[in-house]
Amino acid sequence: MSQITSVLFALVLILNILFATIVIFFERKEASNTWAWLLVLYFLPVVGFILYLLFGTSLRHAHLFQWEDKKKIGIEEILEKQMAAFSTKDFPFRNNSSSYYRDLIYMHLRYNDAVLTEDNQLDIFTDGREKFEQLFKDIEAAENHIHIQYYIIQRDDLGKRFIEALTRKANEGVKVRLLYDELGSRKLTKGFFKEFRHAGGRVEAFFPSKLKFINLRLNFRNHRKLVIIDGEVGYVGGFNVGDEYLGLNPRFGYWRDTHLRIKGPAVKAIQTRFILDWNQASKHHDITYQPHYFPTPVYQGTTAMQIVTSGPDSEWEQIKNGYIKLISSARKSILIQTPYFIPDASLLDALRIASLSGIEVNIMIPNKPDHLFVYWATTYNVAELLKAGANVFIYDNGFIHAKMIVVDEEVSSVGTANIDVRSFKLNFEVNAFIYDKGIAEKLTRIFYDDIEVSRKLTMEEFEKRSKWIRFKESIARLLSPIL
Repeated sequence: MSQITSVLFALVLILNILFATIVIFFERKEASNTWAWLLVLYFLPVVGFILYLLFGTSLRHAHLFQWEDKKKIGIEEILEKQMAAFSTKDFPFRNNSSSYYRDLIYMHLRYNDAVLTEDNQLDIFTDGREKFEQLFKDIEAAENHIHIQYYIIQRDDLGKRFIEALTRKANEGVKVRLLYDELGSRKLTKGFFKEFRHAGGRVEAFFPSKLKFINLRLNFRNHRKLVIIDGEVGYVGGFNVGDEYLGLNPRFGYWRDTHLRIKGPAVKAIQTRFILDWNQASKHHDITYQPHYFPTPVYQGTTAMQIVTSGPDSEWEQIKNGYIKLISSARKSILIQTPYFIPDASLLDALRIASLSGIEVNIMIPNKPDHLFVYWATTYNVAELLKAGANVFIYDNGFIHAKMIVVDEEVSSVGTANIDVRSFKLNFEVNAFIYDKGIAEKLTRIFYDDIEVSRKLTMEEFEKRSKWIRFKESIARLLSPIL
């Protein structure tokens, strides 16, 4: 018996070495990521193998999102014109904010096909009740189509009210499509959509399990939150659908988030993103080009913006690169709100250098975790910036889930991407990069209002934490590349 055990142990050891070799030489991961996985494989030989299959493999579909009708929208023509104008330095910017950040705009334009639009109107929501009140009004006013995509949809009171509103519109003849992430919305059942489907509504799940309880694409989630109504109104931001986002979950208390309602030409980019995601998920109900999906916008505003997307199918980490470019352009101040702060070395260095060079760096994080390992890694990382002179604020009025950055009260970004490796490398995300001083000033005022219900973390307080907490932070730091 002992001989059989020895043989099995040796076999497991050999397989583990072979698998570790694959991780190092074939996956071509970054060094920090490789070391993190080697630690998991070394200390958890069999379990580590399973974890790697579920969470460690790369997504190799370079052309995961395709839509043959995309050329009919006219975006490619606009891209060519804008690129040509940039190459001749003759781009007709309408405001100083856009002109000053031309390098950032060019980067998004060239490597993300993110067209710059300058006639948008934005409404900012920080409260879930206000956001959903307006969303339900827009849903009720829909006449042609409603396209909705959320990471999380809960089977609670808000979720039921939400699906009932969509069902009513479907019964009225409005084309309603709903896309959700299977992991994020794992509590949903087919019965939840029964009446909605019966009314003609369409539902799809992103990266569903092909086998029960087994999904080798589990690690790649669609974290985007998008709503497009009649091609005229668009939503993007941090709120999902559930009672907790109304502040009704005692565990979190008040839910503080940031979401945008957009009217103007930027809605075309949001619509295009939804259609690409929908057609990837749908097997039988692909969306083909229809002019009413892209109506000529009635220009109502003066806000310039780009809709930037990123995901594991992309060569470049577009949103992270945009954050770094924003940070490196700062002359006076940087404001960041994020529920998770697990930056890679490049972004952490950019913030550290900004702080060391005299730029005021302010970061706001929650006072409680919704994911323990992520929270411990967050507290460790913010301490690194404390050492460089940055200000760290702990939000005490509930849970802050906002994903926002404002630089010099001139330019900003709001969307779905957290400041962590998962958002930059593994999740499909979308952010609005906004070149408007007025919007940046509004977001700045919101940040300083939040400071009133926050406490400032000091180095003295951080150094008083217990040895047990320090141990958990150390483990989380080692695993942070794969969190």
